[in-house]
Amino acid sequence: MRRAQAVLLWGAAAVLLVLAFAAVFPGVLATHDPLQTDVRASLLPPSADHLFGTDQSGRDVFSRVVYGAGRSIGIGLLATGVALAVGLIVGSLAGLAPRGVDAALMRVNDVLMAFPEFLVALVVVAVLGPGPVNIAIAVTLAAVPVYIRLARVQTRTLRGAEHVEAARILGVRPVPAFVRHVVPGVLGSLSVVATIGIGSSILAAAGLSFLGLGPSEPTPEWGLMLAGGRNVLGQAWWIAVFPGIAITITVISATIVGRVLRARAEGLTP
Repeated sequence: MRRAQAVLLWGAAAVLLVLAFAAVFPGVLATHDPLQTDVRASLLPPSADHLFGTDQSGRDVFSRVVYGAGRSIGIGLLATGVALAVGLIVGSLAGLAPRGVDAALMRVNDVLMAFPEFLVALVVVAVLGPGPVNIAIAVTLAAVPVYIRLARVQTRTLRGAEHVEAARILGVRPVPAFVRHVVPGVLGSLSVVATIGIGSSILAAAGLSFLGLGPSEPTPEWGLMLAGGRNVLGQAWWIAVFPGIAITITVISATIVGRVLRARAEGLTP
């Protein structure tokens, strides 16, 4: 790995660690109560007292960005984790199923993959209704088809591998052989893709919140903060810009780490 790429990787990893700390321990980094309002201090620009300025209600934007990390990143992690688990189960079963069942499952999966993930999530939220829980469900369902496809391909590849055949020859039953020798390989491939998928899930969740389909005020959430600052962008740019920067940095950092891990898993030099 070249030096510049190594610096980029470690920089991205450091950003993710800081964001993870903010998500778990927001009170340590936040300088104010994210829900405390003060109309007299509304729309103040960034300063020593308010690092990212204040919003229309006088709430500290920096503290709201810090507390928003927990919700935004949490939805991304939850959606990606559930999508990975569902994709592993359904994709593995498809890879082991008879040709007819496999073909039917993959045709349905191909139809879902033909639509952009955000559009699928938007349709799901439109059916279920707005709210943070429904956003998590929508983002999960939108991401599942990718993991199903990959799990199915990896299962079909690994089930005929030499070490799996050797285990069967040695008398290991099909189910234990599959669990011990196929599932870890499939899960490893899915985990690498999931690292990139976390960024996509965070972006999708923020987009839905921006459209007013997620948490409601005064909840500190990055997409909701973007929506709250769009109407005063010319007067108070900081209300929308800093949450937008947080989303961008998070997605880029997760993507960088995920791509490097995928390159290493494939035996390439990133």
